[in-house]
Amino acid sequence: MTQFFLIRHGEPQWDINEQYNLKGHGRDLVPLTDTGVDQVYAAAKDHRLQQAEIILSSPYPRALQTAAILSKELGLDIRIEFDLREWQPDLTFEYDSLERLKELGDDYDANHGVYPPGEPRLWESKELLKKRMDQVIDKYSGFQKVIIAGHGMAFRTLVGEVGEIPHASIIEYSK
Repeated sequence: MTQFFLIRHGEPQWDINEQYNLKGHGRDLVPLTDTGVDQVYAAAKDHRLQQAEIILSSPYPRALQTAAILSKELGLDIRIEFDLREWQPDLTFEYDSLERLKELGDDYDANHGVYPPGEPRLWESKELLKKRMDQVIDKYSGFQKVIIAGHGMAFRTLVGEVGEIPHASIIEYSK
């Protein structure tokens, strides 16, 4: 059995989205704030991470920056896994505001991540998200302890958590 340590990225600098009027996946290009960086440095001191063998990361900058700090502090290599990216709120990549993101997320939550019968949705279903996360995790089943730097909704879906996962917090997950 492999022990995974799921670490949500530190606090992101979301205001860049409005400053540059970003939309779709462009909204995922934000780095961490100074507070977010400090959060990750603090998380790197957690005793549970000391025996990890590798760090996996989402390709988004906030997760990559989180993984880079962990790598520096723990002396571990990073592997980027595209399918560790965050939940996709709009499969057309057209959403362009925090308000629209909130609407899509609220609709996802109201439907528990399941498309209502006969009613298509723009967002990625819980089933699709969990499937792609599980495929990555299964690739690393030969390791004993693995750190994954990633995202709140993806981790919530993977482990069945309800509610917000705090920035730079660590969730233990075995498979």
